[in-house]
Amino acid sequence: MAAQSCPTPQDISEEQTVYASVLEKGMYVGLLILPITFILYVFGIMKSAVPVAELSKYWSKNFHEYQEIINQTYLHLPHPPIGWGWLSLLSYSDYLNFVGVAILAGVTIICYGAVLPIFLKKGEKVYAVIAVLEILVLGLAASGLLKVGGH
Repeated sequence: MAAQSCPTPQDISEEQTVYASVLEKGMYVGLLILPITFILYVFGIMKSAVPVAELSKYWSKNFHEYQEIINQTYLHLPHPPIGWGWLSLLSYSDYLNFVGVAILAGVTIICYGAVLPIFLKKGEKVYAVIAVLEILVLGLAASGLLKVGGH
């Protein structure tokens, strides 16, 4: 079996380059935000919903128990935040930690949005439809409107 050679720049399409470039930038932004928000939480630079010193008391709890305890003890909201409800709690450093994760999880949608105009410009209708469907499916999944599974 012959060894395969690496693709040359001529073999790489414009949409592949754009997708990879957007993905790389999104990944770096998400990865940069993670340690920054972690430092804000751990060192108490920003107020947190749950003090770091008390966090270990709740490690044995399942998600729903943890959420109820945190809500009743610290947040005092009418109900615990679900889905994208954490966005309303970004003033707390422990919830701010989710921003980097959300960016890493959502960058693929942005990548498809970036290559869609290229497909349309090239007249590649099938790929454009696939990109639109990917954006819609991933956006719908991220929206929390689909309620599947045990949560």
